[in-house]
Amino acid sequence: MKHNVHKARATRRLRVVAGQIKGLEKMVKNDKYCVDILHQTLAVKEAISSFEDFILENHLSTHVVKQMKSGKSKKAIAEILSIYRLSKRK
Repeated sequence: MKHNVHKARATRRLRVVAGQIKGLEKMVKNDKYCVDILHQTLAVKEAISSFEDFILENHLSTHVVKQMKSGKSKKAIAEILSIYRLSKRK
């Protein structure tokens, strides 16, 4: 898949998240029921998690493959471990 296609998909996903967050802001301003707000925050978290998965998959299938093929496997491994360690902090 081409870089521009990945970029367009990533941008679209971020617009969805931005819309969900604007919706949350509106819910708070309109004194919506707390449980409804919490449901929406869970939807935002899921959308962000999906975005992270998309970006990671793209990185692994493009950049990491190139690094491994060009003899930069240590760099690729270090990057993956860095992301893994950050993800464990959640």
